[in-house]
Amino acid sequence: MLNFKKIIYKFNLEIQKIKNNKCIDKLYLKYLSKKGKIKKLTKLIKNISINLKPKFGKKINKIKYYIINKINNLKKKYTKKKKKNSIDLSLPGKIFFKKGTLHPITKVVIKIENFFKKLGFKNIYGQNIENVFYNFDALNIHKYHPSRSKKDTFWINNKKLLRTQTSCMQVRCLKYFKPPIKIITSGCVFRRDYDKTHTPMFHQLECFLIDKNINFTNLKYIIYEFIKYFFKKKNTIKFVPAYFPFTEPSYEVFIKKNNNKWLEILGCGLIHPKILVNSKINPKKYSGLAFGLGIERILMIKYNISDIRLLYNSNIKFLNQF
Repeated sequence: MLNFKKIIYKFNLEIQKIKNNKCIDKLYLKYLSKKGKIKKLTKLIKNISINLKPKFGKKINKIKYYIINKINNLKKKYTKKKKKNSIDLSLPGKIFFKKGTLHPITKVVIKIENFFKKLGFKNIYGQNIENVFYNFDALNIHKYHPSRSKKDTFWINNKKLLRTQTSCMQVRCLKYFKPPIKIITSGCVFRRDYDKTHTPMFHQLECFLIDKNINFTNLKYIIYEFIKYFFKKKNTIKFVPAYFPFTEPSYEVFIKKNNNKWLEILGCGLIHPKILVNSKINPKKYSGLAFGLGIERILMIKYNISDIRLLYNSNIKFLNQF
């Protein structure tokens, strides 16, 4: 029969010689690894008589757990010493990361929203997946209009699509709010387009106001004040007649750049009477104004960015400039 006390005695002698974690690892391998002494002892069980096997197995387990506890305590002891008295040269040096910041698109959206909140506009967000009625039909967009084609729009099925403009929120809001109404809404819109000035996903902000005696003068005032606020200087702007199915009359607003070139920044107009009728609002009593702008577009104008794709390439050097 094996002398178990002798095994523990030898193990305790080896413990006294330990100086660091490497010695502990060697001791672990010697006793507890697959080729260690404890494993060899368990292999001897098959050669022992049936009556003695239970006692032999219990003694092996006692030795095993005694050794495991001792080794674990040693590891704790030397880990504490290492933390207090030594430097681990294998560790990498400290790396200081800059705190994250808001994306320039988010900053521009917040800046615009703050302006309109001061004018009493309520901020409302809509969903990215829209149905045909709100995205096209209710906005007076003809069923044969090119924007309804699969070449221009991301269709999910025959009735649902990724919204192509934030104007659909006008009709949704008119279901729940009654005049006077002052609302801004912003978010992602989607169109099949990709080049220096277009991406399949981009951001729009829609502003609309419905009340008694709203006219083109009100629209011009808001747009003039907004452009002055956003660009922080007086700009030469002009209104050019245009066509939008949901406004009448409709205009495109152009801003004069330093190189004397005109650049379109937004579309606007007085809300089409048919939109009001569809929303059960009397067009003889109420009128409204609306305009929508591309967030990326005015951001590019403000900071002289020539390629819209730079805003989506996750280039930290570029984004840190804002």
